[in-house]
Amino acid sequence: MKIGIHAKGAFKYERTGVEEYVYQLLKHFAMLDESTSHSFLLYTPYHKDTLYLPKNFSVRQLRSLFFWTKFRLSLKMLFDAPDVLFIPTNFLPFFYPSRTVATIHGLEFEYFPEAFAPSQVAYLRKGTRRVVRSAKKIIVPTNAGKKDLITFYKADPNKIIVIQHGVNPQVAYHHRYPPIDEQYILFVGKLEKKKNVQSIVKAFAVLKERYKIPHKLVLVGSPGFGYHEIQKEIEGTLYKTDIVLTGYISQEEKESFFKYADVFVFPSLYEGFGMPILEAQLRQIPVVTSRIPNIMEVAGEGALFVDPMSVEQLTEAIMSVVSDDAVRGNLVAKGIKNAQKYSWFKCAKETLEALIT
Repeated sequence: MKIGIHAKGAFKYERTGVEEYVYQLLKHFAMLDESTSHSFLLYTPYHKDTLYLPKNFSVRQLRSLFFWTKFRLSLKMLFDAPDVLFIPTNFLPFFYPSRTVATIHGLEFEYFPEAFAPSQVAYLRKGTRRVVRSAKKIIVPTNAGKKDLITFYKADPNKIIVIQHGVNPQVAYHHRYPPIDEQYILFVGKLEKKKNVQSIVKAFAVLKERYKIPHKLVLVGSPGFGYHEIQKEIEGTLYKTDIVLTGYISQEEKESFFKYADVFVFPSLYEGFGMPILEAQLRQIPVVTSRIPNIMEVAGEGALFVDPMSVEQLTEAIMSVVSDDAVRGNLVAKGIKNAQKYSWFKCAKETLEALIT
């Protein structure tokens, strides 16, 4: 069987969320025994040698200056379609084979449209409606995500498949010294409105003022929608010199920040899955995160959950972790156990099965 894959995200250098998902799927498809009897056609506008691929994988570089999915990939599907097409996002090309499988990672734009540009919300809704109507199968990463899709879009539950993402394994780099000299609280993710980074900054200011903690706050990630509001919040606090903005960093650098963090904070307003939570758990970092269905499903018992809209709850949860060894030890033990349930091999195997059956 010829399996076509919208692989654009896998060849980006600065991968987040969806791009990392595609990258890890391709990497683990290539290692599955079940994949050897199929031909994988990876469609991308650019190609970088970031993946080792066996002979049954071929990169089809489709060049286009704009509207790559809508036009250039559509043209390919019109004249030379594979047996099945896998689209790892909620946007289908104009033309696609009857057997097309898509992944919808989450519906944050329905819960918090104010965290997106209005034009982006309209675009996401239109794309999602088309996927729900036209895709042969729809993959979602959580049961909560499946319920959301049925609630908001009246999707057929019989064609929705829940396949959990994996977790990136700990990379065995040697970090003899911490990346900064002080103790610190860590956030990893895009610095954008929907990640609720402003609440982290507010809670950090309260922790410094009320409890006099010695920590710094490290925010790892590139700017996103609403970043100017986050900047304004940082500039307005008395403790801005204790806040470290790293921008996008390499996997090796991220490992270093994970290794020496006292607590990982992730009070996102909504997440389709929340890979950084599992990364922190696997690296034995206690987690404070949001009490919302998708995140609670993924984090299991290995986190302290708070109302993401409550700065006071976030403050007290962080304080309980940094000040109580028993709380830390309990979260770390449960976090490791939870993270070990997730595997990119399992995700790849189940996704391949969804594509070929």
